Amino acid sequence: MVTETAEPARRRRHGEQLESALLAAAWDELVEVGYAHLTMGSVAARARTSEPVLYRRWANKDQLVFAAITRHREVNPLPVPDTGALRTDLIAQLTLAGELLAGFYAITVAASYSGLLAALGLTPAQARERVMGTRQFPRVREIYQRAHDRGEIDLGRIPEAVLAMPFDLLRQDLLMDLKPPEPGRIASIVDELFLPLVRSYLAL
Repeated sequence: MVTETAEPARRRRHGEQLESALLAAAWDELVEVGYAHLTMGSVAARARTSEPVLYRRWANKDQLVFAAITRHREVNPLPVPDTGALRTDLIAQLTLAGELLAGFYAITVAASYSGLLAALGLTPAQARERVMGTRQFPRVREIYQRAHDRGEIDLGRIPEAVLAMPFDLLRQDLLMDLKPPEPGRIASIVDELFLPLVRSYLAL
C-alpha cells in the first residue's frame, strides 16, 4: 500500500483536494464492491493513502460513505433544459433526471438496506432530505421562473408543494423501481397531474 506520507512532497495532496480525492475513491469503491464489502482500508488503498488519513476526517465507514454519496450528488448537478415551453421543459428535465439518477438511487438504496441508515441513526425520510432531497430544486426553479416570465404560470399563486410535485413523484418512482420511468409515466405526471393542477390556480 502506498501511504500519503510516502508520496513525494510535490505530489502530496492537502485540504479540499485531498478530501475530494478521498470521497471520490469512497464513491468508486461503493459502486464497485457495494457498501457491505467496502472498508476504510479498501478506500485508503484506492485513494493511495493510509487509513489514519481517513479516520482524521470520518470516525467510521458509515460517515465516510454518507459523505461520499452526498458529495457525488453535489458535484454532479443536473443540467436544466430550456425548450421554450413549460411542458416540454418539465418532460425533458424529468426524463434526464430519471436517466442520470437511476444508478445513483440504486447504489444509495442498496447501501441503506445494508445498514447505512441504521448505523447513522437516520430515518429514510431524513436520508432522503439530506442526500436525495431538494438540493436540485433551486436550479429547477429556473424552469418555473422562465415560464412565469413568459406568462404561462403565476408563481405568486402556486404553492411550493405543487411546484415540487413532479420531482417528488420522480423520486418516488426511482426509489421504488430503481430504473428510469417510462416516457408514458413522465408524460402522465406532467399532462395529467401537474399542468391541470397549475391551471386550476390560474383560474382562481
